[in-house]
Amino acid sequence: MRSKTHASEGTMVEYVTAMIGGQLFGLPISRVQDVFMPERVTRVPLSSREIAGVLNLRGRIVTVVDMRARLGLPRPEDGKTAMAVGVDLRGESYGLLIDQIGEVLRLPEDGKEENPVNLDPRMAKLAGGVHRLDGQLMVVLDVDRVLELETKVQMAA
Repeated sequence: MRSKTHASEGTMVEYVTAMIGGQLFGLPISRVQDVFMPERVTRVPLSSREIAGVLNLRGRIVTVVDMRARLGLPRPEDGKTAMAVGVDLRGESYGLLIDQIGEVLRLPEDGKEENPVNLDPRMAKLAGGVHRLDGQLMVVLDVDRVLELETKVQMAA
């Protein structure tokens, strides 16, 4: 995958791309704090299946969200180590477990489309639109929506 730049005069948005279950996703680079290999994730008793656990990342406690579980996808069978994309929401740190990190794509803001009606409902509830790329669809993850369930879980506790 090569970095793509369109010659549009409109506003450009940069996305960190990630593969989850064979689907290409994009996270707005403005929301991404870091990318890391999660080590020593501690499971949290009685947490939902979407919460992989917590870890200490440079002195911060990070809640790790399993994006495959969040999207209703099965666990990977290839045995590869997952990666994580670090994001913040309201001062709390989260790591989104993904299968593979991609590159940064710079795309025109006006090229983003609404979610197609035939987009898998599990993806649609977490998506903030899509970009049509050469031969594939990049689903733009809405970080607030991804972490919405996490917030509800914390409020219920």
